[in-house]
Amino acid sequence: MDNYRLGLILHPTRDVSPVVRTVLRWADRHNVGLAVGTGDRDRVPAEVRAVPTAELAAGCTALISIGGDGTMLGALRLTVEHPTPVLGVHLGKLGFLVEVEPADLPAALDRLAAHDVTLEPHSCLTCAVCDERLVAFNDVVLGRHPGEGFVTATLIIDGQRYGYYRCDSLIVSTPTGSTAYSYAAGGPLVSPAAQAVVLTPSAPMAGIARPVVLSPDELLRLELRPGSARAAVEVDGRVVKHIGDDGAIEVRYRRDAGLVVRLDPRRHRARSQLRLSLLDLPLLPDQLRELLPESLREEFDRRENPPTW
Repeated sequence: MDNYRLGLILHPTRDVSPVVRTVLRWADRHNVGLAVGTGDRDRVPAEVRAVPTAELAAGCTALISIGGDGTMLGALRLTVEHPTPVLGVHLGKLGFLVEVEPADLPAALDRLAAHDVTLEPHSCLTCAVCDERLVAFNDVVLGRHPGEGFVTATLIIDGQRYGYYRCDSLIVSTPTGSTAYSYAAGGPLVSPAAQAVVLTPSAPMAGIARPVVLSPDELLRLELRPGSARAAVEVDGRVVKHIGDDGAIEVRYRRDAGLVVRLDPRRHRARSQLRLSLLDLPLLPDQLRELLPESLREEFDRRENPPTW
């Protein structure tokens, strides 16, 4: 395994040390180097090499994301210019992207090293705002500031104006992101195998009130109208910019921008479909448990009662 190296992407607040130790023991046995971003230097043992976070994807054979979907999205954003596979280790509550439980990690690493995995391609959105280009694997959102009125924006597709929105927020999502904020706002669920851009208004007050599905080849532009509240630009749930009523964003779809490691794609899809079906049920956790097949109850119990380290 000459020059084989794994990069560690860590949840910013959770205790990831038990999982890091598991990876370290596996790496020692297989003579594999480990690296971590310099910002996480103090959270890992000294034998893990610290490098600038932006260089992790270029210098590693694969990235190990330890956390939930948010951590996984951050890891994928690092790989846009360097197609490095990302393996997700689950420490979150729900998790549509991550697949591997901590107890199953050594076997997953064995399969990763043996190339006995499926690499699942994921699209992203590139967003131009204020002369800066941003990347999102779930969604780009124009959201209002509480107490400052509504976001009012003109919809422009390939240079053609189509109408306007007046709402709390405008959510532009990928098929993967259609299960997140867009879904909560009433947007459609889009197969991750599809190629599309979904635009969903949250709490629309006037103008266009329904979601719009666009071709991956269309250029989407949202221009704030005079009198609109200033808007926060969110990328995968992180506020990255604020724009006034003379601001605009342009969003393009980018194919095959990231690679997610899958050990059992069919089983992962079945688990994701089950989780989605449970989201709309107004039931308590113990009631939900009774609806699960026996094979999934143990996993459900781990989610509801995570171990304390």
